Amino acid sequence: MADQVQYYGTGRRKKSIARVRLLPGDGNITINGRELENYVDKKTLEMIIKQPLVLTETEGRFNVVCKVQGGGGTGQAGAIRLGIARALLKAEPGLRPSLKRAGFLTRDPRMKERRKYGLKKARKASQFSKR
Repeated sequence: MADQVQYYGTGRRKKSIARVRLLPGDGNITINGRELENYVDKKTLEMIIKQPLVLTETEGRFNVVCKVQGGGGTGQAGAIRLGIARALLKAEPGLRPSLKRAGFLTRDPRMKERRKYGLKKARKASQFSKR
């Protein structure tokens, strides 16, 4: 196991952080010790996670082992996608133009807006009354 080649990538989105390892294999995707189908409940999130592998046609060549924490389902899927894309870049630097063009190497900067004092949530205020 020590001499096996591994490629690492870290992905973040919202509050989610994913640490991804690519290993030569037959295309298994494991997230937090569980298979992809058992971890993700929606097919759209499965598709988001697999996008970099499908685009670069490396779906059956690498096993993906991922540890992800924080956030919700969509945030975790986006973080895993970025981690896979970064790890693929280390495995094969020639894939950079296609991954960049598809936008898989860009960190999504959108975060939850903080709550302001005097308001109930970030922007929700109590109803205005003249008297």
